[in-house]
Amino acid sequence: MSQHTARSESGAGPDNGWAAGGTLFAGVLMMVIGIISILEGIAGIVEDEVYFRVGGYVFSWNLTAWGWVHLVLGVLVAVTGWGILRGMEWSRYLGVALASLNIIVQFLFLPYQPIWAFFSMAVSVFVIWALVSTESHRTA
Repeated sequence: MSQHTARSESGAGPDNGWAAGGTLFAGVLMMVIGIISILEGIAGIVEDEVYFRVGGYVFSWNLTAWGWVHLVLGVLVAVTGWGILRGMEWSRYLGVALASLNIIVQFLFLPYQPIWAFFSMAVSVFVIWALVSTESHRTA
């Protein structure tokens, strides 16, 4: 019993190692998703032909509005991913919030880019898990 307590307090357990590695991977994924979202936003702002034309979608904005949403969210996600890689504590909390927001945005954007939206939602779920699974990946 005391060995188990000491091991979990030191963070040397195998689950904590996976979670700490997952946190770093989540930071990289957030930077990649953020950069791709920025490009997605630019494509929407210039009304590029990469998006499906949606006819009777209930929650529809024009592509320029979606472009700005993706551009702003992409910048925030990329900066937060950089913060996670730097070990900044604020970035973990903001990362969970932004990954949650990304799931909602991608769900609403699903008719325009279905494959990318599903992929982005799955990555966001992993990011949330990784950021809440470990207390911190920094060593004091």
